[in-house]
Amino acid sequence: MWKVRRELAVFKILGALACAGLAAYWYVDGDVRGVILAVPATMLVGAMGVRDLLVPVRLSADPSGITVVRGFAGRRHVPWEAIEDVKVDVRRRFGLRSEMLEIDTGDDLHIFSPHDLGASPTEVAAALRRRGA
Repeated sequence: MWKVRRELAVFKILGALACAGLAAYWYVDGDVRGVILAVPATMLVGAMGVRDLLVPVRLSADPSGITVVRGFAGRRHVPWEAIEDVKVDVRRRFGLRSEMLEIDTGDDLHIFSPHDLGASPTEVAAALRRRGA
């Protein structure tokens, strides 16, 4: 079972509260442009934080297959036979290295970041390959 770290979810909620505070400050100050920027930021970051709290588990594996999060809070079970490929996409840019786990089921491509998994995508891919083999 791989899930979002609780600290990251709390950080997003705190960010949403900070954006809401800025929106309130700018509203009182009469800065309409600031409010127009801060309100959507509050909603977006808040929704991401709430999702992380409500559905922290993004990927889990059992003997019958994997379960992935679909949409905001839905789940989809994929049997091992339906999984065509599990790979890690590694990219280097501006001196930084990023990894994304890609699970190809033929019809869908499920992509997970290290933040979604709370672990290295390389380690998760290896664990999935061992489990599915």
